[in-house]
Amino acid sequence: MIRGMSLDRAEADLIRAARGGDGTAFADLLRNEYPVAFRLAYGMLHDIDEAEDAVQDAAFKAWRKLGNLRDGSTLRPWLLGIVANQCRTVRRSRRSSAAIAERLEQEAPAADIAAAVDLRQALARLDYDQRLVLVLRYYLDMSFEEIAGTIGVTPKAARNRVERAIHRLRPIVRVQEGLT
Repeated sequence: MIRGMSLDRAEADLIRAARGGDGTAFADLLRNEYPVAFRLAYGMLHDIDEAEDAVQDAAFKAWRKLGNLRDGSTLRPWLLGIVANQCRTVRRSRRSSAAIAERLEQEAPAADIAAAVDLRQALARLDYDQRLVLVLRYYLDMSFEEIAGTIGVTPKAARNRVERAIHRLRPIVRVQEGLT
């Protein structure tokens, strides 16, 4: 079955142990999910330090709220939802994404990062939910089923949200290309 949709026995045992207060079991659960959680956070925040902090804060929240994970559910979609919410909090509290793009342009040769900055600027102009589904789909290569589990919708709704986000992103990228 698709990862993130079925709960294997080892993961179920680790979740049960972690709910009982076993920090090592929780660390083992996180070890498997950390790379994906970090890629999500970095895709949303575009800053390594902020992404690491967001994942750490999300992991702490997940540890405290592990009892909220539904029985029989896998950790990944639930954890990624917490990471996504933490990224939203970070974005609200930090300086504008335009300042970050400006810093990137100053730190690296323009030819090397022009495309990445253009895409980051375009993504920054999308609303949070649109940016989230694009990061989940294209930065993390998640299936629509996994996206659905992460954001709490059906796979069909996840597909529709990705398509709408792409539709919204295209004219932004075109306008930016016309400005360069």
